[in-house]
Amino acid sequence: MPADKTIRSFVLRQGRITRGQQQALEQWWPVYGIEYGHEKLDLDAEFNRTAPVILEIGFGNGDSLLQQAVNHPKKNYLGIEVHRPGVGHLLRRVAEAGISNVRVVNHDAIEVLKHQIPDNSLDCVQLFFPDPWHKKRHHKRRIVKSEFIQEIHRCLKNGGVFHLATDWEDYAEHMMAEMEQARGFVNAAGKGQYAVAAERPSTKFEARGRRLGHGVWDLLFRKN
Repeated sequence: MPADKTIRSFVLRQGRITRGQQQALEQWWPVYGIEYGHEKLDLDAEFNRTAPVILEIGFGNGDSLLQQAVNHPKKNYLGIEVHRPGVGHLLRRVAEAGISNVRVVNHDAIEVLKHQIPDNSLDCVQLFFPDPWHKKRHHKRRIVKSEFIQEIHRCLKNGGVFHLATDWEDYAEHMMAEMEQARGFVNAAGKGQYAVAAERPSTKFEARGRRLGHGVWDLLFRKN
């Protein structure tokens, strides 16, 4: 069988999973987890209600996603993350918070988008601090490229927002160039402009970047 030639935007590191994270996966996955599959999801059924759906791609340890879900109980939050320790961490915190507006998929986001997310179903997609793959030879691994952007466009409702953020200036420039030329999107901040005071909680990756002296760039593009 030929090798898989797909260039992934992540490296699946075998990080250590704590006992608490493993227990959370065992206990709370049946409540908050969504298994990966090749059929489109009924999002209303998954959340047991009809509400705006916010999708976060690569939520890390999930603290930012949790804060949003607590602050906005009338919205539904669907998080996608490939790393099991982060998934376990989020499940434990969601259960401790006693909230019901979070669901999680533990799989490659590109495949989840393609196979499971219905057309025109999302109010917002969030991509916060993805791996910048800052070495030039690794730029081909960057997730923000035309095929990915058009998949986001398909999944968003008309008027829905794609919110991106990075702490690497050259990646911000790359994101801006890709998004400005993408069909069916308009820059909510104005052509070529980054968003000022974009509403979102700080993430672990953002805090680390700021400690290293990095700036932060937010982009808000609306499906038109």
